Amino acid sequence: MIVLVVNAGSSTLKCQLIQTDGKVRLMKALTDKIGDKNANMSVAFAPDFEETIYDIEGLTIEQALSKLLDILAKDPNSPISSLSEIEAIGNRIVAGGEYFRESTLIDKDTFPKLKLCEKLAPLHNPPADRCIEMLQKLLVDTPQCAVFDTAFHQSIPPKAYMYPLPKRYYDDYHIRRYGAHGTSHRYAAQQAANLLERPIDDLGLITCHLGSGGSITAVNHGKSIDTTMGFTPLEGLMMGTRSGSIDPAIVTYIMRRDNISFDEMDRILNKDSGILGISGLSSDMRVVLKAADEGNKDAKLAVEMYVYKVQQAIGQFYAIMTRTDAVVMTAGIGENSSELRELIFAGLAHMGMILDKDKNNVVGAIGTNRIVSIDDSPIKICVVTTDEEMRIARETDALVESTF
Repeated sequence: MIVLVVNAGSSTLKCQLIQTDGKVRLMKALTDKIGDKNANMSVAFAPDFEETIYDIEGLTIEQALSKLLDILAKDPNSPISSLSEIEAIGNRIVAGGEYFRESTLIDKDTFPKLKLCEKLAPLHNPPADRCIEMLQKLLVDTPQCAVFDTAFHQSIPPKAYMYPLPKRYYDDYHIRRYGAHGTSHRYAAQQAANLLERPIDDLGLITCHLGSGGSITAVNHGKSIDTTMGFTPLEGLMMGTRSGSIDPAIVTYIMRRDNISFDEMDRILNKDSGILGISGLSSDMRVVLKAADEGNKDAKLAVEMYVYKVQQAIGQFYAIMTRTDAVVMTAGIGENSSELRELIFAGLAHMGMILDKDKNNVVGAIGTNRIVSIDDSPIKICVVTTDEEMRIARETDALVESTF
């Protein structure tokens, strides 16, 4: 089945065209800085995946997707000659609330519930919904599926997902921990089980999705039992531009002192904080690490804080697991930064997570699933290349095949 995977963010649009039979990638596209004067779209086709860059200044996210579909239909190098060859569309949806415990077909009954979930992920869900609406009009007969970041975390027990607030806020407003990055955590856990050559049902894993956004999940016998992100993706770790968990009284204190609006405070917490806020340089950890190595004190502090928060979360989940067999590192920072991995596990060796520096620094290993702990480390350290798009494509294939 040929599946178009659509992953819409607040200012980015990631798309892949995947032939699920054989797990073959046919097209990769990344649209960046949507809404900015420097917005552009890179499109690359199999087999060579040479990028072509398109200027998309002034386009909305759904207009950028429409342009990509036009390129797919008309470019002589495109793997398809008509949009009718797209057999299904898989949409990554960050928040499914309590409405969706698993992937679902999008129809007149489910779409209104998707709209209700927009408040749970205000940066990601609304643009995703707009892309769905555009595709419904353009590809009327093509089935669309929603694959939720929150679905994997529906196994978290009430003692972990409830907040110690008056219970009416849960009863009336469904305020609870939902988590995010579930598709990535599920994929990383299964790949780690493959590396360890053991059934996932027999393992205790701590999966670390460390990218611009970041979350850590306790996976016991293949099921999520707790995760760092909460009611929204703002809770938990220090991230690229998100503050992560802070004393909630800080929010009202700043609002009173600076006389700012709810929207302004929301922007500060989601877009001006984290690595960017502390370093004053960038939300890109590569830039900040370089500056720290060159002696920039604020960059060094940002790195130290980030490492500390990750170590805290791993230790927190180690404490609640019946046993921990491996810690799994994935996503942009987790996969690609050997320096960050070394810093993180330097503080966790006493817990039995002992990094092998030589394995960790193998040149050319990026993109390869591997174990980077010493051979007799009580708890293994795995590095897994995340592949959310392939997972979304396969879930979409299975759902469409079982329905039609």
